[in-house]
Amino acid sequence: MAAHPLKAVTLTHVRYQRGDQIGHFLAWVSLVPVFISLGGFVTHFIFRRELQGIFFALGLLISQFINELIKTSVQQARPETCALLEMCDSHGFFIDYVDLIVHSSDGNRWPSSHAQYMFFFAVYFTLLTWRSRWAAALVAWVLAVLTMFSRVYLGYHSISQVFAGAALGIFLGAVWFRIVNSGLVSYFPAIEESLFGRMFYVKDTSHIPNVLKFEYDNARAMRRNLHPKDN
Repeated sequence: MAAHPLKAVTLTHVRYQRGDQIGHFLAWVSLVPVFISLGGFVTHFIFRRELQGIFFALGLLISQFINELIKTSVQQARPETCALLEMCDSHGFFIDYVDLIVHSSDGNRWPSSHAQYMFFFAVYFTLLTWRSRWAAALVAWVLAVLTMFSRVYLGYHSISQVFAGAALGIFLGAVWFRIVNSGLVSYFPAIEESLFGRMFYVKDTSHIPNVLKFEYDNARAMRRNLHPKDN
């Protein structure tokens, strides 16, 4: 029986030079997209189920599919520095799964999916929150720049590959925000009242200026109604 070649799931596999503290830090930075996807959006759907966040995540998925389709068309290899990592066939946090759908070739790296993801996230998050949470938006941009730098520093991408990913992420993030908040948002109430919305408690809070304060006030009001003597 012929042996089949083995392939690793490289969801969080990032290599750096032993003893390089900056490389160690940037290796963790390059995993920020994983933390956002799993720790952020998955958690958001489980506990929040807010339509703005769901469509935000959907836009990131669409962006990454576009990224992989471009990679398949351009077929630009990783830089020579990647050979030192012995991981030049790794796709990163998302592409192993897209592989199953679009069958991309190993090693096609233009544009950088990490840079595209983070700059899409930074643009959309900034447009969504800059009036009320500008400091958080600034953090998103810092993380985007650090992620882009980490992919070059660690040898996974060339400068042109990360800048192409960043530019595409900025463009797609702005376009998707416009599509959602100038068009699709009008359908949010219908989705909220649909069978899907009622079954999974999906909600639309786009009409509430400060959702955090709204939920805080309502939680306190509910507690006061349940325990009036405690107040």
